[in-house]
Amino acid sequence: MRSITHVNLNTLRAVRHQIWRCFSRSGDALLELVDALCSEPTARSLPELSRSSFFRRKWGSVYEALSDGRIDQARWSQVWTQALLSEERSAVWISLDSTSIARPESETSPDRGMIYVPNLPHAKRPVSVGWHFSTVMLLPETASSWGAILAQRRIASSETAVAVAIEQIESLNALLPEETRLLADRWYATGPFVQAVSQLGRSALLRLKRNRKLYRPAPVKQPGTRGRRRLDGELFQGSRQETWGPPDEEWQQEDEAGKRIIVQAWHRLHFRQAREVDLTVFRVLRTGAKGTKRDPRESWFIWRGKKPLPLSEVAWTYTRRFSHEHTYRFLKQDLFWSNVHVRTPEQFERWSLVVATAQNLLVLARPFGQALYRPWERRPNSVTPRQVRRCMPTILAQVGTPASAPKPRGKAPGRAKGTSIRAAPRYEVVRSAKSVPKKRSLSA
Repeated sequence: MRSITHVNLNTLRAVRHQIWRCFSRSGDALLELVDALCSEPTARSLPELSRSSFFRRKWGSVYEALSDGRIDQARWSQVWTQALLSEERSAVWISLDSTSIARPESETSPDRGMIYVPNLPHAKRPVSVGWHFSTVMLLPETASSWGAILAQRRIASSETAVAVAIEQIESLNALLPEETRLLADRWYATGPFVQAVSQLGRSALLRLKRNRKLYRPAPVKQPGTRGRRRLDGELFQGSRQETWGPPDEEWQQEDEAGKRIIVQAWHRLHFRQAREVDLTVFRVLRTGAKGTKRDPRESWFIWRGKKPLPLSEVAWTYTRRFSHEHTYRFLKQDLFWSNVHVRTPEQFERWSLVVATAQNLLVLARPFGQALYRPWERRPNSVTPRQVRRCMPTILAQVGTPASAPKPRGKAPGRAKGTSIRAAPRYEVVRSAKSVPKKRSLSA
């Protein structure tokens, strides 16, 4: 009987071959760049990655691969979805979120827009200039940085995060198990998104802004009354307690600290943009919370699903989404996703898929049970991606690579004498147009 490690090595080797075929152009250099990123924890730039023993080409091939390479994103997502969901799971939780890549001084980079920058001092405005990326992530069983990326795409200035997320879920819908559930932050609690989730037959738990307006079912029109039947019923808004009414369900329990957790539910509510989709609104009240932005005392959620979500599972179910934030932090701090200097957004999209490939390879290598600890690190029950990354050179050496060896071509002749190099074009920041209020027509 073959060992589990041998089976996992065969799986990792097969997935690497499939990913290599997704790199339709400059595939050898892109795959070796992925291997270098997995195995060089001390490298902090692209030239330093080219010094890895797994990158057998010169440092110029790194930029050439990001500039001229081609990656089949649809095929890439299909390969990883099938590979990561091959194991049996009790429940599959998918998270959707977007993050910003700051590029405030990259005047030669096109299609830069205004982005939100969190965790800034109060004296600074939390806005900058850069790009947005939308990510569909497979969440781990426990809160950690072990999120696996199923789809990743840049949000153009002419698109919205909700529209891009809908397209990503639609492309992955046929590959996801039937009991897949979606988790998303409050920016996705909109009529178009819940309508798309309903059409795809998926269940979703979304965080809700307190001031979002929902409506109860429209009342039945009485016979003999004039006018059109009302499309919406009474207003429901979390910031206006007089619109709540008595909850349809209520559940409470004490947490580990002995503080009460109260969950209330109101059924059969809807958005105006999606009247045919019935939603359940949850209000979670934590009496032991500090009441700050990071530790809110009151939280609101909406649920759309074929089956009702038990009130006892609402609070801890949404905490699964925090793994998305942990994985984002690992991608930006350890895999330096946001620190690479490339000019065009297309180049950065290819780099983003290279980073996502490296993260997913670490997820596949986790069952090997190999981790390298520093003397000051504890040995918990579960290892971190950073500790597994230190062992990746040994794992990659056993797996091998489908990339072919580079062919020496001699020294390039360089630019011809007298060649003039023009300055790179500069691009303005794309700003959303301000809405102009309509003028009222004056009657004669």
